[in-house]
Order: sequence, then structure tokens, then C-alpha cells
Amino acid sequence: MTEQGSDPAPLTEALAAFVGAFRPAVLPDEVKESTLNVVRDGTGAMLTAANPAYSTGPLIAEFVRRHGGKAEATVVGHGFKTDCVNAALANGTLGYACDIEPYHPGAILHPIAVLIPTALAVGERTGASGEAFLAAVALGCEVEYRVSMAIGPAQQYALGFHPSAVCGTFGAAAAAGFLLGLEAQAMVRAFGLSACQASGMMAWENDPTENARPFQMGMAARNGITAALLAEAGFGGPVSVFDHGHTVFHAFSRDARPELLTADLGKTWNGITELAIKPFSCVAFLHPGVDALLDIVDEEDLAPGDIESLAMHFPSSGVHCIDDNPLRSHSAQYILPVAVADREVRVGVFFEDRRETDPALAELSRRTRVVADEGELEDAFPDSYATIIEVTTRDGRTLRRRNDIARGYPATPLSTQDLEAKFTSLVSAVAPPEGVGALLNAIAGLPEAPSLAEYADLVGRPAQA
Repeated sequence: MTEQGSDPAPLTEALAAFVGAFRPAVLPDEVKESTLNVVRDGTGAMLTAANPAYSTGPLIAEFVRRHGGKAEATVVGHGFKTDCVNAALANGTLGYACDIEPYHPGAILHPIAVLIPTALAVGERTGASGEAFLAAVALGCEVEYRVSMAIGPAQQYALGFHPSAVCGTFGAAAAAGFLLGLEAQAMVRAFGLSACQASGMMAWENDPTENARPFQMGMAARNGITAALLAEAGFGGPVSVFDHGHTVFHAFSRDARPELLTADLGKTWNGITELAIKPFSCVAFLHPGVDALLDIVDEEDLAPGDIESLAMHFPSSGVHCIDDNPLRSHSAQYILPVAVADREVRVGVFFEDRRETDPALAELSRRTRVVADEGELEDAFPDSYATIIEVTTRDGRTLRRRNDIARGYPATPLSTQDLEAKFTSLVSAVAPPEGVGALLNAIAGLPEAPSLAEYADLVGRPAQA
């Protein structure tokens, strides 16, 4: 596979060969089942974000409407189509806008927000079957996961990069390359062109509009598809981005483990099977703490005014992301008091600042702090987002609870009833009741669907506030 005059690039070539030879039939049944589950959940997350009450969806949809091209791919929740690159940009942004999509805890990724938009856009362009669409999602998630683990998710954060954006570009290129039928040598170039575009700074942490944060997923989907389409057209690109020269590992890590990129390739599918499903609309780092806090609040029947102070102990490597972050979705000082007040963290709660209208919530926010742990909690990160919650009540009691694994992890799965209730809640926020059932049936039928037409039609219908 090595081009004439170039040095061998075993990692790059092995990953490209894997994508070039990939066929849906190689996926184990449990991987297919997991993929269908997360596609259903991610579809609900993407569609609910099209709610015109939230700024992100209307803004990105109008942008691609003005700058789009051939009407070949659906823009979710907005009633029109555009070219597949721009559709993926819009839908990827929607996929992460409400922070309620499936995620990978260990690799610190939001791959479904990238891969459903990628597979939908390219799948519509190529006339893919439902089976091929689902397989593309699984393949893309696996590649994105492997790239993140090989670079090191904590390493990316330490350098100021967003793993989902950086690594999502490669996952999107793999999914798009499969649906376009790229052979191995073309995939080598597609990965090289992905590396040229891979980006995503954590600078979005100080954008209180919450627009820049989900844009990173749209960017990854757009860039990965662009790389695959250019490779399909014969465009040249770097041929050794995982092996030598200016590699991905040198750019985004100071302690990479390149061997993880291809270890047990094709034998394990942790990029799909280890995905967690969120019960709360906020950053995943806060989920173990929210779970622990809700247990205390429910057991003691506490309201915000009953609490003197609230402390959240968290691994020091992740504290920067949640300690008084200007983004309410990522701020422990906002999400934890909201959880106390509402006994949940509902979708859309961070698009407004309740501290401006609720004095008790505002007071508890001022009494909430994040404590950086350098010991046992830090040692477990990022494999675990282990958290200790300490609540001091007005009557002098100190209530303490540790939680290492949030609800929704594969080890602590949400019940079938919870999953169905979540999907119904997400979709019914923007669609009539008959639309909820129709979409649920269309997703269930994807493995046998000859095309994506029904699914695309249902998710493309204009969202209702």
C-alpha cells in the first residue's frame, strides 16, 4: 500500500486497510444492538436541539441555508436539504447542543454527535441502506475512540484541545470513506487530509452562549467528510500521519501510546460498546456528582434553602472544565444547585440563568465550590470520573457520598423504561405525538431499511417549539 518513494507507515496503513475492507457483516450482534440503541438516543438529542427556543440550532441552520449547495442531505429539524458537507456541519452542531447525547467516558468523547450527522449526510448522498448507515456509525465511533486513546484524552485536555473535535475528524473520515466505498490507499490520504484539518480548542469554555461548544462536533463531521470526498476525487494528502514526520501524536500529545491505535483492531469494538447514555443535560464530568447529590437530597428531602454549603471533590485534571465555568452546562456552581431545586437536570435548563430569578438557587450557587483532588480520585481519571459530594446542612449536619460511575454507563445502564421515557421527552418537545411514535418505529426498522428516506424525512421535519 505504501506509495512509491515513501517510507512504510504501518499504523496509518493498517487503519486505512481496516476501513477499506470493512463490511457490516463483520460486526458482532451485540455491537449492532448497541449501535441501534445509541443511534436512537443520539437522534433524540439531535432533534430536540432544533427547538427554535434555543439559539444554536436556528443560527447554524440559517448559516448553511445561506451557504449550502446541492439539496442532497437533510438538515435536522429545519425542513430543508443542502449539500452533505454543510448538512453535517449543522447536524453535528445540533448533536451536542443540548449536552444530552451518548458519550465515551474513558476516551472523553461525544462520538455519536459526530457520527450520526456524518453517516446521515453521506448516506443520503450515496443512497445507503439503513444497515450501512448503522455500520458507518459503529465504524466511525471505533476509529474516533482508537485515535483518542492512542493520543491520550487527558493529554489533549492538558494541551487545550477538545478530544471529540480532534479525534472526531478521523472517525467522520472513516464513516464517510466506508459509505463512499474508498479503498485502502484512498483512506490513507483521507486520514492524512483529516490530520491537516483536525482541530478544536477548549477555548469554547468561555463562550456563555453555548454556541461554540457544539460547533466543534459539527466541525469534526464537516472536516472528516471533506477529507473523504477529496480523497475520493484523487486529491493528494499526507500518507503517514500516525507513523512519522509531523504526526498526530506529536501535535496533540506529550505522552502518546500509538500502539493502541491498532491493538486488537477488528476484534474489539469498545468505541461503541463502552458508550454511556446520559440521564442529565450537562457535561459528563458532573454526572457522578449529580447522581450522588440527588441521592442525598432525596433521602434527606433537602431544598436549596436547607443547605449551608456544597462541595464537589473531583480529579484535578478535570477541574478546569467544571469549576465556575461560564458555560452553565459545565458549571458545577450552576448545575448542582439546579439539581437540588428541581430534583433533576432537565434538557435546556442551561439556556437560561435561573440564578437571576431564583434567590435561593443563587445563594446556594455562591455557597458551592469545587475541590481539586490530587490523590485517589485523580489516580482514577479519566477511566473514572470519581466524585465526592459533601453537603453541610443549615442544622449542622455533614452528608457525604462518593460515586465513581454515573447512571447510564454500560455497568450501570438505564432501564428500558428510562430510555423510552428519555426519547419521548426529547422528541415530543419538538414534534407531535404521532411523530414520536413514527420516528421510534423508523429507527427500529433501520437494520432492514433499503434506504434512509423515511428516517431522514422524519428527522428533517421543522421542529415546533
